[in-house]
Amino acid sequence: MTSERRADRSESFGEALLGAVLDRAHELPPHLIGPLVADVVEKLGGRRPQVLLQDYGQLLLVPLPGEGLTDGQPHMIDGSEAGRCFLDAVPVELPEEDGVRVHMPLLDGGDQVGIMAVTLDSVDDDDRRLLHRISGLVADLLVTKHGYSDLFFRVRRGEAMSAAAEIQWSLLPPLAMIMPRVAVAGILEPAYDVAGDSFDYALNGDVLHVVMIDAMGHGLDAATMATVAIGAYRHARRLGIRLSEIYDFMDRAVAEQFGPEHFVTAQMLQLDTTMGRVQWVNAGHPPPILVRDHRVAKRLVAPTTLPVGLGGSQPRISELGLERGDRVLCFTDGVVEEHKSGGEEFGEDQLIDCVNHLERTGRGVRAVTRSLSHTLKRARGGHTTDDATLLMVEWRG
Repeated sequence: MTSERRADRSESFGEALLGAVLDRAHELPPHLIGPLVADVVEKLGGRRPQVLLQDYGQLLLVPLPGEGLTDGQPHMIDGSEAGRCFLDAVPVELPEEDGVRVHMPLLDGGDQVGIMAVTLDSVDDDDRRLLHRISGLVADLLVTKHGYSDLFFRVRRGEAMSAAAEIQWSLLPPLAMIMPRVAVAGILEPAYDVAGDSFDYALNGDVLHVVMIDAMGHGLDAATMATVAIGAYRHARRLGIRLSEIYDFMDRAVAEQFGPEHFVTAQMLQLDTTMGRVQWVNAGHPPPILVRDHRVAKRLVAPTTLPVGLGGSQPRISELGLERGDRVLCFTDGVVEEHKSGGEEFGEDQLIDCVNHLERTGRGVRAVTRSLSHTLKRARGGHTTDDATLLMVEWRG
């Protein structure tokens, strides 16, 4: 009897290179990610490796320190090749005197952690394939090791951050999630002093759950109230109950903890990612905006109930069928109630004009949401006296 021929299981160069990351990853201290990247890049024949992380203000890509990694000044995200790699999540290759500088996006679940840069003598498809896989592993390492160290927080913190803002950043999910059927992207301003605004999302099977909240007040009081509201939302969501029941649960939690004179406005959505059917409940929050064919189609005005904590009646659930590529933009009142540098209130009409202008670029939700927030901030003269948060959901079909 002839035995079956066994597949070749010898270790190739590429497997050995990736294995060097995987074999050391489990017990690797966070501060040694840099030396590991440098070692792998050297084996690939590369030099001057860098890992660049986005700062909390989403303005800069900041070098991660580490033995073997190249130091340098932060890169502006806008107007740089490193920034183009970051915003569009695509590799960027730049010819240099001594070779080719390759920028690779560091992606984890569609969230953009940062970029990895390395110089090679030349670049072929084998190099591109290996760099793509190495950058994926490095992104996973950065995400999984983040909770064990303050290193990455310190690198990303571009200026002093308030205690309330630190609470909010620790509460947030990843700022973006890009999946085949759905994409989500959010941004908070002021990044280093946000207090009462927050959002959360979860993709459970085929259903995307989203909430945006705005807790009254400022500072630690608002951050504490937002923490309770988001915690109550997550608990209720995980029970698998209806949107109206989630509202009731959040309402009781906030009222019991803070009394009848405190409240949180909220916008809660559920999107069936197979059918494109979205349901939402509005609790005293500005209505979301529907973007279709890269233009604002309408404001999703619907019946509302009292903000969370004020004991409103059971909310009515609104419903809408989305078309492939539709985007739903949620925002807090600080986005439209802030005053422009000339003193006039910004208003929803100005917001819609900005959305229409940026949607014409055809960029993804992460780039559009970031650009929209920064455009609005510039229109306000660079000042933000209230939290101003954006969250965009795209049904990709």
